[in-house]
Amino acid sequence: MMAGARPASRFRPRAAWRLGAVLVAAAIGAGAQAQPSGLPSMGSASAAELSPMLEQTLGDAIMEQGRRDPTYIHDPDVSQYLSRLGKQLVAGSSNPSQPIHVFAIRDPQINAFALPGGYVGIHSGLVVSSENESQLASVVAHEIGHVLQRHVARGMTQQAQSSHLMMASVAAALLAALAGSGDLAMGVAAFGQAAAVDQQLGFSRQAEQEADRIGLDMLRKGGYDPNGMAQMFGQLTNASRLNEGTGGGTYASTHPLSIQRMSDIQNRIREAPAAQHHDSDTYWYVRAKLRTLQERSTGQRSAEAALRRETEAFQGVPRSAAWYGLAYSAWRQGDLVATRQALDKAREGGMNSPEIAGLSIALAIKQKRHDEALAQAEAAWSRWPQSLGVALALVDALQKSGQDQRAVQFLDERIRQWPDEAGLYQLRAQSYERLGNGVEARRSMAVYYEKVGALPTAVEQLQQARAMSSDFYVQSQMDVEIRRLREKVRSDRALLERFRK
Repeated sequence: MMAGARPASRFRPRAAWRLGAVLVAAAIGAGAQAQPSGLPSMGSASAAELSPMLEQTLGDAIMEQGRRDPTYIHDPDVSQYLSRLGKQLVAGSSNPSQPIHVFAIRDPQINAFALPGGYVGIHSGLVVSSENESQLASVVAHEIGHVLQRHVARGMTQQAQSSHLMMASVAAALLAALAGSGDLAMGVAAFGQAAAVDQQLGFSRQAEQEADRIGLDMLRKGGYDPNGMAQMFGQLTNASRLNEGTGGGTYASTHPLSIQRMSDIQNRIREAPAAQHHDSDTYWYVRAKLRTLQERSTGQRSAEAALRRETEAFQGVPRSAAWYGLAYSAWRQGDLVATRQALDKAREGGMNSPEIAGLSIALAIKQKRHDEALAQAEAAWSRWPQSLGVALALVDALQKSGQDQRAVQFLDERIRQWPDEAGLYQLRAQSYERLGNGVEARRSMAVYYEKVGALPTAVEQLQQARAMSSDFYVQSQMDVEIRRLREKVRSDRALLERFRK
């Protein structure tokens, strides 16, 4: 992985990101004290022990735990932006069909990491520290490079002893989840055991350079400026040097080939045609939101100070985004007057965005101005019909206005638009429940739980729905779904049992 502000961490999530104790600390070498060089440098990875199917099973189950972690960022604007970024990059790769799921966690460290199954985690600090969209995309592309070459799978099966201990701990925790255990502490304990493995795995120097090259190619084909990778690499190197003597001075020992990697990137950029990239508006608004989101209440003043500096230093969209960030900060602190004032500033010069609209709708709902909120939401959806954040704001406005039937109809359409968006099924279930349709509410919740990986809970919801229904045809449909989910649980358990002992 690329170097971070704390090079010993090597894009490691902080301790609060509990599932990282397994995959980031143990599987992909976070916190590694040395960089083993045994991984193949190029070419296809062997799947003798960790097959693509098992890798996906591990990734899905780990993310079920991760989504419950308090550092996981569920914000629709952030999630949709990062998801689109990942898909745009992988579309230009040698394997455009590879599923990529990019998500964010609340952590000011400049870090990122890859998990099994095509999951890429981005620290909020990485987005906030980037100076343009190509810099951010370069790190995401680098991590996708690791995914495409199955470096995570190789790392998990690289060293027999530590691999066995780590996989046994992972499998035990995930088997508990498949059994329907709702006790997150059980998983945390198992993850902690895996994190204690002395010989933690790390990507080889060759694998890091391979991810650089693949990432650079994706960056160029995705329409981003390849110079973003060199810029970000230099920025992270400088941050590392500033940390020397304060716990972050092990960069030279953990990344001895960083100069060669930098030179390789620069040479490849010089050999390629010049490219320019215009930052998307969404990048700036999401960046401003994350600057606020990553701060606890005690850190809001520093975030606000940075955003105020940007309102003075920037023009156009970046300036509007900084004011939006201040509005969002005021919103989180419950200061509705300051929220509206900052939103007005964000709109100066005719500026607007789905993010601004979404916060304005939320403000109107909070102030019980439901008719105004609904009018704003309908106008925003007409203007930005591809924005998940606006769609959810419209659902909220409909539900708060008591229009649950319209909300269900709108959600049905959005589910066809975004079939993998789990939250839509949960919202539909809420409206069905208020409409007195308990069967459909539970069937919708079953889909929600399946989407987030909680298969036993999905089965429970379907069983409840079946017991409430007197329609033989509907009951038969649910019987089929229950059998399918139970078979998936059985299949996943069989895969994980291989590594339990």
